[in-house]
Amino acid sequence: MISASTLMWCILFGSIGLGFFVYGKKQKALVPLFCGIGLMVFPYFISNPYILVFSGTVLVAAPFVIKV
Repeated sequence: MISASTLMWCILFGSIGLGFFVYGKKQKALVPLFCGIGLMVFPYFISNPYILVFSGTVLVAAPFVIKV
């Protein structure tokens, strides 16, 4: 069973991932593109909310840290 907080985190990270994906596709930037795909996909495989928030935060911060 999925809790309400986990569902809200999934929706938040998925919407941020969609934004990164669209930006990466239009700008032809690989890091935001792959982080966007990761943010949209990883909530399906992680059910622990603490790991979900940690990995989502890392994926959100990655395009700002990794400059290619």
